[in-house]
Amino acid sequence: MPNSPSGPVSQLPPIGTLEPGLVLDGFRLEERLHQGGMANLWSVTRLSPVAGEDFPLMMKVPRIKGGEDPATIVGFEVEQMLMPALKGRHVPRFVARGDWTRQAYIVMERIEGESLRPRLDEAPLPLEEVITIGVQVATALQDLHRQHVVHLDIKPSNILIKANGDAVLVDFGLSRHEHLPDLLEEEFALPMGTGPYMSPEQVQFVRNDPRSDLFALGVMLYHLATGERPFGQPNSVRGLRRRLYVEPVPPRAINPDLPAWFQELVLHCLEVKAERRYQSAAQLALDLQHPEGIVLTKRAERVNTSSSIKTLKRWFFALGAEPSVQISTSAQVSRSPIIMAAVDIENATSALLEQLRETVRRIVQTEPGARLACVSVMKVARIGMDELTDKEGKSVHVKQLIALKHWARPISKALNLEDGRLTFHVLEAPDAATAIIDFAAKNGADHIVMGARGASALRRYLGSVSAQVVTQSDCSVTVVREAAPAGR
Repeated sequence: MPNSPSGPVSQLPPIGTLEPGLVLDGFRLEERLHQGGMANLWSVTRLSPVAGEDFPLMMKVPRIKGGEDPATIVGFEVEQMLMPALKGRHVPRFVARGDWTRQAYIVMERIEGESLRPRLDEAPLPLEEVITIGVQVATALQDLHRQHVVHLDIKPSNILIKANGDAVLVDFGLSRHEHLPDLLEEEFALPMGTGPYMSPEQVQFVRNDPRSDLFALGVMLYHLATGERPFGQPNSVRGLRRRLYVEPVPPRAINPDLPAWFQELVLHCLEVKAERRYQSAAQLALDLQHPEGIVLTKRAERVNTSSSIKTLKRWFFALGAEPSVQISTSAQVSRSPIIMAAVDIENATSALLEQLRETVRRIVQTEPGARLACVSVMKVARIGMDELTDKEGKSVHVKQLIALKHWARPISKALNLEDGRLTFHVLEAPDAATAIIDFAAKNGADHIVMGARGASALRRYLGSVSAQVVTQSDCSVTVVREAAPAGR
């Protein structure tokens, strides 16, 4: 509900007279931070401090001059309704909102960070920076999608990067919350979004698919890496619909220095059909951080756009194409988890490894859209040098990686995981539990499956690892114990 008035309506300033020093519902306007076409942003101070509100504040006020696009007004209503439901470090903290009958506004945390918009003017950027931005934004999107929200207007100007590297998403006027009314869908029948970044399904009036945000992120990565937009800057519905049948120029045709895996990843994001894209932001972030696990397909080899005949065929089928069967935001996120198998290749018994493999197989089998990350920890000394080769001069890291792949081969064959849904990671760390916990947190794992030995001496050793993982991980953890010998 809107804030209670700070006084009679007659004492409130009329719309359009906001200026520094004015007090509105207990908030004093300090300076105007930005004047946009749809809203003004003001730094404000609350006159009566509230416990725990130890962060700078900003007020967003819509610009109402008469003759506005009604969608602009409704979009502000959407943001007023949706922001109180958002939590976490990837969105501004909501503070207050004002009634339209008096003065509409939203007071929120003022993020101390720069938007990504200026980076477009400097594109193409170094690949390392593009990857960092991709991971930051994908991580923020995964957190947003888990809160049942699709942003639907992901673009550089709506992304702020804080000093600690966190991406913060702003401007939720076009967003859709699964459990709140979709005012834009109820009142309008036009595509909603920003032309260059709109997904094909948005063009077809679908507003509930989180994979739309992954398409927009793919557009942004393409632009940052090549300096060009994959679909131009259309300003008509006809222009927007071209992305349903016209393929973008492959990134490596513009910037030959880009690696094949990056082209694979970006074109994977830009698939016309949502079911052919990455299925979650966490899976995209995982590939960005571990490109060695990306399976290269024909997307990576592409050097030209499709022939005119193929484009004509795609245009013909796009004429009557209907969007795919729609599912809820939460259902799409939950059906695309990252399962992490923590495997002690070096020390676990064959019986435990077999039992762990069977447990992992059963879990992944129940999640058709799951990504399986097989992880093994290669222990290294905290101080000093380790032997990185064995007696035969072979790399210990490579040997462990081969053994990990050998362990997972039956799972891959049984579940047909050769399509990029299976990756392998050997972590070099002095502490196994910390390495497992950190990997899971950094890569957005939803479920860790690990083993615990049965022998008493080793159980004490690994038991402490599994207990630490169980107590300190933010996700679900399944501990598989080796069956005790008969008679014990």
